[in-house]
Amino acid sequence: MTDTPLDQAHAATEAAPDDIPTRLRYYARLTEGELFLLLEREATGDNLDPKVFELEDGPIVLAFDREDRLTEFTGLPAPYAALPGRVVVEMLAGSNLGMGLNLGVAPSARVFPQEILVWLAETLSERPEELENRVSAFTAPRGLPEALLSALDARLARMEGLAALAYLVGTEYEGGARGHMLAFVDVAEGAESALARAVQGALGFSGLEAGQLDVTFLSADDPRAAELARMGLRFDLPQPSQPVEMKAPGLDPDAPPRLK
Repeated sequence: MTDTPLDQAHAATEAAPDDIPTRLRYYARLTEGELFLLLEREATGDNLDPKVFELEDGPIVLAFDREDRLTEFTGLPAPYAALPGRVVVEMLAGSNLGMGLNLGVAPSARVFPQEILVWLAETLSERPEELENRVSAFTAPRGLPEALLSALDARLARMEGLAALAYLVGTEYEGGARGHMLAFVDVAEGAESALARAVQGALGFSGLEAGQLDVTFLSADDPRAAELARMGLRFDLPQPSQPVEMKAPGLDPDAPPRLK
């Protein structure tokens, strides 16, 4: 069976257990990818009833990074919910449940206790500051570490259809302070929160201390868009064949499915 990206990220952490950026990349892969959550019964609407297993260290639910791994574990078809990893983390954080990942079916198997799920949820929930009218000039971005640029590129590549593109620029603020800003152009209706969380995830899992980016959302006909195109580093987001519906169950980051 071919290794999955999560298997590869897990193997990298095993090979370098003390390397913090490697561990952060593993957690980024976990939260960015899709997980298949084993359920007690079929989901009804956005209400999920995960199957709970009692262990010595406390109850856990089970998730897998591929559907066939879930079936391999159960031995027969079983109800499940396919959700973004971040949604599963946000659902479980603050409950009394841990999460078993790929248990018994892959080398990336491990159990996440509550304290790790809470940390992950907090990292994902922090939002970058949205731009206020205090930028006096835009400049080309300078001095940003490659780790952040790679993390942004990977995150935005998974934001299919949520915006047309984004520009990363340097900023000069009233009062003389300098910083950086990511401007999204032609954002899908309701996608602002998901994009802001993607930026925060890139910051949180890039290994940078006190990383910060301002975020703003523009239309393509905004006069500032042309200036940003001249100055900025461009990220093109993939586009779907059909419009993205942000209110589908499990996709709205502000309304994750409820646990019973």
